[in-house]
Amino acid sequence: MPNATIRVLVVDDEPLARERLLDLLAHEPGVEVVGTADNGVAAVEAIRTRRPDLVFLDVQMPGKTGLDVVRDVGADAMPATIFVTAFDQYALRAFELAALDYLVKPFDDERFEQAFARARRLIELRDLGKLREQLLAVLQQGGAAEPATTAAPETSPYLERIAVEMRGKVRVVPVEQIDYITADGPYAELHTGDRTHIIRETMQTLEERLDPRQFIRIHRSAIVRLGLVDTLLRGAGGDYEVQLKGGLRLPVSRSRREELERRLGVLS
Repeated sequence: MPNATIRVLVVDDEPLARERLLDLLAHEPGVEVVGTADNGVAAVEAIRTRRPDLVFLDVQMPGKTGLDVVRDVGADAMPATIFVTAFDQYALRAFELAALDYLVKPFDDERFEQAFARARRLIELRDLGKLREQLLAVLQQGGAAEPATTAAPETSPYLERIAVEMRGKVRVVPVEQIDYITADGPYAELHTGDRTHIIRETMQTLEERLDPRQFIRIHRSAIVRLGLVDTLLRGAGGDYEVQLKGGLRLPVSRSRREELERRLGVLS
């Protein structure tokens, strides 16, 4: 089926992630987006009723993960699948499951194009049988990593690692190494010791995904590790700053000062 239209379904619980994929797909010829879904239940229904040729499937979604979606639909009935994830361990698991390909957030245009080109080629050649057989075999085996994957939303809801893509390579930054995070336009800068890693992510999303026992947002443009806060400083104009161990100072917004004081155990 050379040059035939490829029907694509996009599944991701994050609106910005869905928009990014839709924007990239809009620049690909011969693509029809048959729908989007923001959760696993809707994804299963969309795959069964809309019968896409290709699905971009978020691995880590609340309630029903991407792997749960594959299990519910059944490997034999699954379309070509490109897993999309911000969690490197799930991306690797997806690769082991013989998915067509996977994208680790944040991915650049070139990486997307590589994955999509591979998907188009296999779909046009109708060469998906072997991939489905491998996927079915692994799902039937119920590998050792599977329980931890499906239980992750309940047992480990917070980020443990963040994948950073640089020059076509993915570097994994353990969250435990992050000292603080600052915003730079649409990007966030992860500061680990003397290194800075840039990702395309909102501060709001990072605030929600980081363990609140370890991190606190002190300003619209700053999130800090609580254990590194050394001093809360008040300036002459009534503005506040925190001084981290090591001497770095970051501003504290007035709306967030009270919560910071509470978390630090400051007595009023």
